[in-house]
Amino acid sequence: MLLKTALRAQALRSSGVFSGSLKVLQRPWIRTRTPTHPGLCAASRGIHVDSPPIIPTLTTSYAHGTSTSSLRNTTVGDSLLQTVERWPDREAVIFVGDGVRKTFAQLQQDVDQVAAGLLALGLQKGDRLGMWAPNIYEWVLVQFATARAGIIMVTVNPAYQVQEVEHILRASGCKAVVCRAQFKTQNYSDMLRELCPGIELSSPGDTRSVRLPDLRSVILLDSRQQGMFHFEDVMQAGSSTFMQLLQDLQKKISFDDPINIQFTSGTTGLPKGATLSHHNIVNNAYFVGKRVGFSWNPLNRICVPVPLYHCFGCVGGALCMAVHGVTAVFPSAGYDGKANLAALESERCTFIYGTPTMYIDMINQPDFAKYDLSSVQSGIIGGSPSPSELVKKVISEMGVKELNIVYGTTENSPGTFCQSPTDNMERKSETVGFVLDHVEAKVVDPTTGQVVPLGTTGELQIRGYCVMLGYWGDEAKTRETITESGWYKTGDLATMDAFSYCRIVGRIKDMIIRGGENIYPTEIEQLLQTHPKIKEVQVVGVQDTRLGEEVCACIRLVDGEQCTAEEIKAFCKGQISHFKIPRYFLFVTSYPMTGTGKIQKVKLREEAELRLGLRQPREPEL
Repeated sequence: MLLKTALRAQALRSSGVFSGSLKVLQRPWIRTRTPTHPGLCAASRGIHVDSPPIIPTLTTSYAHGTSTSSLRNTTVGDSLLQTVERWPDREAVIFVGDGVRKTFAQLQQDVDQVAAGLLALGLQKGDRLGMWAPNIYEWVLVQFATARAGIIMVTVNPAYQVQEVEHILRASGCKAVVCRAQFKTQNYSDMLRELCPGIELSSPGDTRSVRLPDLRSVILLDSRQQGMFHFEDVMQAGSSTFMQLLQDLQKKISFDDPINIQFTSGTTGLPKGATLSHHNIVNNAYFVGKRVGFSWNPLNRICVPVPLYHCFGCVGGALCMAVHGVTAVFPSAGYDGKANLAALESERCTFIYGTPTMYIDMINQPDFAKYDLSSVQSGIIGGSPSPSELVKKVISEMGVKELNIVYGTTENSPGTFCQSPTDNMERKSETVGFVLDHVEAKVVDPTTGQVVPLGTTGELQIRGYCVMLGYWGDEAKTRETITESGWYKTGDLATMDAFSYCRIVGRIKDMIIRGGENIYPTEIEQLLQTHPKIKEVQVVGVQDTRLGEEVCACIRLVDGEQCTAEEIKAFCKGQISHFKIPRYFLFVTSYPMTGTGKIQKVKLREEAELRLGLRQPREPEL
């Protein structure tokens, strides 16, 4: 059944938080402790995940992660308050590049000051505010301040250009935006002046723009400009009157309220706004942190180089800090491999986050060996597929003995599968772990929708507390992505074993069909990644008149190395089937990327076909 709003709460129906056109799926299964699945025997319905499963319980590719830990019914703001009460003097956040260090008590004081200031500007519960900045202290302040005030934060990639930010702010109906005037080559204030002509002639808080009709306030973090607020003005505006208003507001904020709109990468079209609730992300931060050891060792100091505008950073980094009481160390505003290594050493970090590309970059730093990484015991690698050879390198060369792969999607808040620190090397290098607490997962035949046998490839689907409320303002895409029974279709091809350990085979849309044979790029990529001269590889299918598609490997070589296609073909022979050996090899220096750092395989395929003469260049638009 469809509802008129994302939350099914009368208070929000009348508030207009969601547009009348947005309908998302009712999700009655969220609180269900004993989900059922037609056709499955009782033994296959659940697997206990408080610790790594040791009994092969599952009989088919469906798993429900049962747990002794209940779902948490707290808001983001309450989660931070509970930690402040427990450890007020413990360091909460450290921004190494900016020299900012705050305890939990100091962070909470600043958060409430900003929250009261936002209310003083006229922002109300349910309004949207865009956060357009790199990894700086103010980002975390705004994240928790909006949560306290019931304002929905919209994360905006700091690399976005005018048209991209226009789409995000307009699609979400942002009433305010917080940003720097400039960062690196990005001039945010100039872009906003382009989107809001004449803003310099208006009073702060009275912006009017045809292109951004909902926008009223621009808040700059680092300078004063006409027609825009300065962040200090917001801090100072939080008088005792608005502090009291903030306290009164806490009774009206529900853990089912939307709190964050995360626009997806847009690899196949315009980004879509995945809308997440307090319940989504608080529980995800709790159960991912529990799996990797934060609940029993809150003294962890986490190095967080991943961007805050992405779910990995704002949920896995900042929210894990608030929920578990760990210290979050941010090495630099923008990604910097050397700064990461320096922060690991100087702050004696015990835990590290990163995408595969970030780990590759750190290991390949020319002076890597000079850094003392002896304090680093554990870590998480996620955000994109992790080659098995890279996992082994991170463990052996960086000394991250308890490395954990976390798998998920923005739409799932984000984590759904996670390894255990005690998993063996085979599971660490070949799987994404076992299902998380209170999450249902199944692998289905993409054609029939039926659950497939164990070890059989199919589409991975997810159900549970973690599934987003819907795509903001886009009922059609929501219904296309979430089934009527509440299953989120990941679009990932996967297999599951009897312990619920999952292997990601690839993306459905990336699968190559060569002469009727299904070929999964990930399998070939993992083999080629073991070649000593190959730094990184992406495999795509390119058009072929006879076979339909052929296999093409786009390879980045290790710096200073040279290699030929014949050499790599010889390397492949005897290790994979002949029809999986790439016909084409292209040596590249980079890959087309999305704003969130994911490789755009559709564009990579187009570029490969152009270089191979299999595609005609597009006619320039007039």
